[in-house]
Order: sequence, then C-alpha cells, then structure tokens
Amino acid sequence: MTRRTCVPIFLLLPLYASCSADNGLMSKDASDTGWNGDADADSDADSDSDADADTGGSENEDPYFKLPPAATQSYVFVANPDRNTITRIKVPELSVETRDVGEQPTQVQTTGDYRRAVTLNEGSDDISIIDAETFDVRTVAIRENFNAMSLSTDGNWTACWYDPDADSASSSGGIQTFNEVSFVNLETGVHTPMVVGFNPRSLRWSADGKLAVVISDASLAIVDLTVDPLTPQLVPIADDELNAPAAEEVELSPDSNWAFVRQFGTSDIVVVDLHGLTADHVPVGNNPTDLDLSPDGTQVAVMARGDHQLWLFDAVDPFATPRVVSTPSGTNYGSVLYAGDGAQAVLYTSATLVSQFATWNTATDVMSEHSLVKPVKSMAVSPTGGSLLVFHTDDDAADADPSSPFYGEWALTLVDLDDYRQNPILLPAEPSGYSTTTDGNYGFYLLEGYNFLEVLDFQTMLPEEISLKSAPVFVGTLPETDIAFASQVHDLGRISFYTADVGTLDTVTGFELNSQIDHEE
Repeated sequence: MTRRTCVPIFLLLPLYASCSADNGLMSKDASDTGWNGDADADSDADSDSDADADTGGSENEDPYFKLPPAATQSYVFVANPDRNTITRIKVPELSVETRDVGEQPTQVQTTGDYRRAVTLNEGSDDISIIDAETFDVRTVAIRENFNAMSLSTDGNWTACWYDPDADSASSSGGIQTFNEVSFVNLETGVHTPMVVGFNPRSLRWSADGKLAVVISDASLAIVDLTVDPLTPQLVPIADDELNAPAAEEVELSPDSNWAFVRQFGTSDIVVVDLHGLTADHVPVGNNPTDLDLSPDGTQVAVMARGDHQLWLFDAVDPFATPRVVSTPSGTNYGSVLYAGDGAQAVLYTSATLVSQFATWNTATDVMSEHSLVKPVKSMAVSPTGGSLLVFHTDDDAADADPSSPFYGEWALTLVDLDDYRQNPILLPAEPSGYSTTTDGNYGFYLLEGYNFLEVLDFQTMLPEEISLKSAPVFVGTLPETDIAFASQVHDLGRISFYTADVGTLDTVTGFELNSQIDHEE
C-alpha cells in the first residue's frame, strides 16, 4: 500500500457508543444490547444425538453487531467518557471537531433522520442533544442513575431508564429506583419523568411516532406522545405479577394498534390492544421460542419449537384463526429470520448443536434443508436479502468428523440465498463485531485479538483482510455508502475508514493532540 500523511484528529478509549441507524445485517433485534452475544448460548447447546427432542434452552438471536460509534451519511460521532466530550468526524474529509457534553458520556446515538446525535451522560445524570450539522450542544437533566437510552423512530424523542443487565449497571450513590423512565422531547428539550412497571427491559416506538411502549415482565406501559403531559397507561401481561415470566420479545404492528409479546416458558403469546389497553393470551403451540414481524408488516410469525410448527397471525386482525405451517421434524428449529422483502425466510437453531438450516418459501410454504460445516451461533441476512451470514460455534455436533479442518474451530459461512452456494471460512478467533453496507454489497467483521478489518464481498462471496495499526474495538458503516469504520485501541485514540469500492484505508490517530491521517491504498 502507498501511504500519504495528512493532518490530525482525536479519540479516546474505551469507546462507549451505540448507533440508531440500522447499518448491520437484518437481525432479530438491533436495539438494546451489546454485540457479545448470549453468554449462555453455548452452555445451553445440547449435543444430544436425538435432535428431535426439544431439550435446548433459549435461542441465541444476538447478531453480534451493535455498539459502534454513531453515524450519519457524513459524520461519525464518538463519545469520550474520560474527557466529557463528543467528537464529530466528517467523512471523507476527516476533519474533526470536539464539543463538551455532560460528565461521562457512555452512549451516543444518532436519530433516524440523521439530524441529531444524543449522548447519555451517566456521570452528570443528563443527556446532551447535538445538532449534526451545526454541532451545537444543549444539555437536559434527567432522573439519576440511568444507563440505557432509546431514540424514537421519527427522531423527536429519547427515553432513558435503568437496566440492571447493562454493562454499566452501577449506581453513583444515593437512592436507586427500578420503575422510572425519563422522556425528553428533542425539539423542545422538555423532560418528563414517569413511573412504569418494575424493571423496564426495553422500549419500542410506534412507526407513526405517536406511541412509546415500555416493556417490563409483568406489564407494558403505553405512553401517548401526542398528549401533554405525557402519562403512562399500564397494561398487565402476566397472570402472576410476582412470578412473571421474562418478556423476551415484543413487536408492534405497523398500524400502531397492537403489541405482540412472547414470554419465556409459556405456551402462548400476549396480544395487547394499544388503544383499548387490554391484553389477551393467545395459544401458539408448545415452547414458542421466536416471534417476528414479516417485512411487509402483515404477519406475525411465532416459532413453536416443541411442536415443529410455525404459527402465522394476521397483524391487523390478530384474533383471526392463525395459519399453522409444519417445519421439518428432524430438527428443532427455534428461530425464523426473514430475508429481503420476505419472499423467503431462514429457520435455524442456536440452542442445540445442529449443523444445518432450512429455507421457507413464504408463498408456497415449501421448506428445504441445507447442511453446514458446523452448528450455528447466530445468523443474519444482508439488507437486500441476497446473502446469509452464519456465525458458527467453536463446539461441534455429536456426529462431526474430527479430521475436518473446522473441528473445534471458529468459523463463518457466507451463503448465496439465490442458489444456496456456500463459502465456509475458517477463523483463527471468535468474531467480535459485524456491520454491512446498506446496499448489501459488503460486510465487515472483526476477530478477537487480531489487527484486521475483515471484508466480505457479497457479490463474489470472497473474503479479504485489511491490516490495521492496532486492535479494533468496534466496526460500523456510514449509511448509504460503501465506507466502513473501525475504532481501535490506542492511548490517544484511533479510528480507520475503509472505502470498499475503491479499496482505500484512512487512519486517524491521536485525535486531540496534533495527530496524523494515514491514507493507504
């Protein structure tokens, strides 16, 4: 590679950030948790040779690709918790500016319209609202000791709460409550605190921007964002509030009329009328392990793993008789993942050590099974639906060949969903991050302990390694571009930008201290 030295910039590690724009592969949930996956997934995996017995635990549907610095088409925003600042890097110029925010900004997210970035400042119990173009900053106080944040789909609201399962779940001292949420109007800066159900787990926003739904195990708190003042309406979703099953998944219908809740260890789903404020339990078969909304929003798909069935509910009329489709009986498929426009979907399991997956033609209900080199840890589909990426476990199926080069090793497989060609790739370490371009042309991932940006060309199905100057921490992409960024370990901060269509790498090092940009081709 040739190298040209230019000017400077800044970044501090550790980097704490998240991205609201969905630049990763289509996945089960790109909202509230980190990239490291389900820590219990491997321990739940069952190598019992009787694959037809439903002995597995919960499905691991974490797609690995979360928590990069926040991005728009033109900027990357990096929170610097040790300096109480936010950095804006303009691409492709790589010009940099820094502004003060609150104390210890542990997250930064960008709104879906890319107009703003928002930091959650845990040290000073406030948020900072940043105008993406002018880089003006205003700070709004919220309730104390919150560590989770979500932005509305229309970019007008943020909500913050305390998540005991979050990495930064620690109190700064004083009292701690477990039923509170702070809503902030990002236009006006008005803060509305409220009490909701015990231990809010996550939050969903309606597509029309009019409702927020706060999810707890025993209840949903429905907030009408068009009413002043904001007031939560609690709807119980568990028969026994003291022993409520965990609410593992929630989907909202596109018309904002219904919420669909899947709880752990039950044999039904909960259908909540978001306007009538009622909840009904609807049977779905034995051991439902996944709930998904079809890409066109017309159907709710529920995997009943114990019965080898896929239950399909009308998202507009959820109490109409569901359509039940049998899945292949030899394997307990527990997860469904729609591809592209939803004409095809993928069925798989990460709860048992099974080296295969199935495809489902959603028009004809024909299902076909396909073998893999190793069991599945997680799966994802490219935004266009043309490529499937399979992240494998390092564990092997009971009938695995010990002489296989993949035996006992990490691996991933790239699958063409048009003709089902596969390119299995042996990995020297576990993947630690993933993202993809929104046009579906390229994917990018990182490997634990290796100083490379790994590139996948989805058209040719060929991988490539790009050498980095230090260990990468996060990977992401700029929306509507072929540019990936990888933040890296460095005492004074380092981030690299790789333009996939032309193969150039630009690295910015030591952001606030007369750093340099290295251009590599």
